[in-house]
Amino acid sequence: MVINEETKIAALLKHHPDALETIVALSPDFTKLRNPLLRKLMAGRTTIRMASKIGGCSPVDFFRALAPLGFESGETPAAPKELPQTNPLPEYLRGRLPEQIIRFDVRSMLAGGADPLRPIQEKVKALKTGQALVIINSFEPVPLIKLLERQGFHTWVDTQDADTIETWFYRTEEAQAEAAAPEPVQVSGGWENLLQRFDNQRVDIDVRHLEMPGPMMMILENLEVLPDEHALFVHHKRIPVFLLTELKERQWDYRIKETKDGEVYLLIFKDDH
Repeated sequence: MVINEETKIAALLKHHPDALETIVALSPDFTKLRNPLLRKLMAGRTTIRMASKIGGCSPVDFFRALAPLGFESGETPAAPKELPQTNPLPEYLRGRLPEQIIRFDVRSMLAGGADPLRPIQEKVKALKTGQALVIINSFEPVPLIKLLERQGFHTWVDTQDADTIETWFYRTEEAQAEAAAPEPVQVSGGWENLLQRFDNQRVDIDVRHLEMPGPMMMILENLEVLPDEHALFVHHKRIPVFLLTELKERQWDYRIKETKDGEVYLLIFKDDH
């Protein structure tokens, strides 16, 4: 297979079964590809060029590492490739006034190792009817898109250049009215009774020392091997919003107890009663 800087990681993984571990060996930042969920979300949208920036290596490092697997490096076109075609601006957004567009550039936060999820959530909660939130990033934030679409938001992605992608989130007035009473997060209701119920059938893990997406990966990996009739007790430092939507899809129930800032407990279980 001939590859270049614009070859998608998903294409590499599909072509050769050993490509995954070869890529992981290039940088610790690529270990997240071992997680099937994150691999599915990111590999199809990430090129060798983009991955090199994330992993602190170069496309040449990719070409050298993959050569023993039969990959041949080809020339990347001298002229920059056209950016992906952006869909036309939705009719609803055309009527937005400048003061109704809230822009939030998270690139510096990510570059500094900070997690922008909580500030993004705060801006989402503060949105008023008719307003749109624009997240400015260097990649398409697929997990965030999935999360907010489940909350009734529409999205529009505008690729301005290779390092500037604007993702617009908005609700029409009709959708805003339907979402006026969003589904609450399952917090500490029945917490003590559930702790007692799983007192001798509980697996405890602590993910507070892990950087994202480490906590989510560790929790999902433990759930895959959790014995029947057991619960997973998690020591966390924040409410993991992305994880909660994934738990719901996988039909896991949960309770959350936030004792203080930076200290959150989760109890995750199958409720067959």
